[in-house]
Amino acid sequence: MSTMAPEKPDRSRGGLLGLYGAGPLHLLAVLVSFAIAGYGFLRIFDSPDAFNVLLWFGGAIIAHDVIAFPIYSGLGLIAYGALGRPRERDAEVPQVSVLNHVRVPLLLSAFTFIAWFPLILGLGEERFNDQTGLSTDVYLGRWLLLTAALLAISAVVYAVRLRKARQDPG
Repeated sequence: MSTMAPEKPDRSRGGLLGLYGAGPLHLLAVLVSFAIAGYGFLRIFDSPDAFNVLLWFGGAIIAHDVIAFPIYSGLGLIAYGALGRPRERDAEVPQVSVLNHVRVPLLLSAFTFIAWFPLILGLGEERFNDQTGLSTDVYLGRWLLLTAALLAISAVVYAVRLRKARQDPG
């Protein structure tokens, strides 16, 4: 078995393709993305609340990098240790990892909670009632129902994948 070095991109072609390394459609997509992000950035600084927006982004970055990332990385390692490794004794039975079928619906549920937590926890009840005339009582039940539905859908997908893997071991 010989070990070959990975092929390097052909930079001998002239023009943008040789300099950039990807196709013109990719370059166009990147430039359009930068234009949209730049427009949004300029719009933030045009508003009178620019400092509050930047403060919110800074807080979100710190909250994610310092608090959330270590927590969900640690939980992911614990879950992988408990659920991710295939069992040696059942080597002839095809394995389908359950880890992502638990992780994805819980992640979507967590994103929903982060976006709506004041209403889910009833923290802004008076203000919400004054502005809309509605109550926040329904948000907790609906969030729990959404979480249960996401987990149920994921369980059905897992069962289908497991059945398919057992029927077609190739």
